[in-house]
Amino acid sequence: MTASQPTVLIAGATGYLGRHLIQAYGDAGYRVRALARSPEKLSQAGLFIDDVFAAEATKPETLKGCCDGVDLVVSALGITTQKDGLTYDEVDYQANRNILDEAVRAGVGRFAYVHVLHADHMQDIAMVRAKSKFAAELEAAPIASTILCPSGFYSDLVEFVEMAKRGRVYLVGDGKSRMAPIHGADMAAVCVEATRQGLSRLNVGGPDTYTQNEIADLAFRALNRPRHISHVSPKLANSVVNLMRIMGMRSVAEPASFFLRASQINMTAPAYGTVSLDDQFREHASIIN
Repeated sequence: MTASQPTVLIAGATGYLGRHLIQAYGDAGYRVRALARSPEKLSQAGLFIDDVFAAEATKPETLKGCCDGVDLVVSALGITTQKDGLTYDEVDYQANRNILDEAVRAGVGRFAYVHVLHADHMQDIAMVRAKSKFAAELEAAPIASTILCPSGFYSDLVEFVEMAKRGRVYLVGDGKSRMAPIHGADMAAVCVEATRQGLSRLNVGGPDTYTQNEIADLAFRALNRPRHISHVSPKLANSVVNLMRIMGMRSVAEPASFFLRASQINMTAPAYGTVSLDDQFREHASIIN
């Protein structure tokens, strides 16, 4: 990085983690450039951003110049909900590859990427396969890299509270598999420190580890409602996801296949952060109650 105020380009800036990254790097003294397909979403978020570069990362010609004068690229770019017909290979892999090519051309010092914990156990899942392909190419590229692998985000788990409000939480298997989810603000802080320290790869968990059953318990407690949990066999759950694919419901089936797999393996990681899942659930419960 330069001796003067360093500049960071945040890709995936309009997403859940992207907005926290903007805040964290700004607070850390960076000049923040946000890469966004829809800049108006950033203005609506009320974030302070030094520079917005409007582009569609799936179209490399629109990215020309986005990394000029940039010291660090941090990408949280990926499909969260499939609404525009794009595939994981087009976004999670190729769009990130397009940004990487521009970063290398511009002589950026480091490229950080938010990947998935234990991706090697989920290579049959389209999203994970696309992310892994990019991560491998990033590590082989002529640029310093930092790959961060979070256990999961609180924002994805608020669905437990939504299910609890409807009266019952459904879990796949016995509910004993463990994970260590993290709040977006805590994850963004980890990204800042990891890139400052020049770490190459880091597995990231939140401050506490939970079983799926314990997460369901937190959801019911947040709503002050009685506990009703049903355990669904993995075989049945897989059959439902496969049926969704057959029926052409890939926009639902693909995310479901990831969450199904992640809920069946050990998704624990070293602890970081201070924001508790209980606080996140109580906050969400206060909104929906």
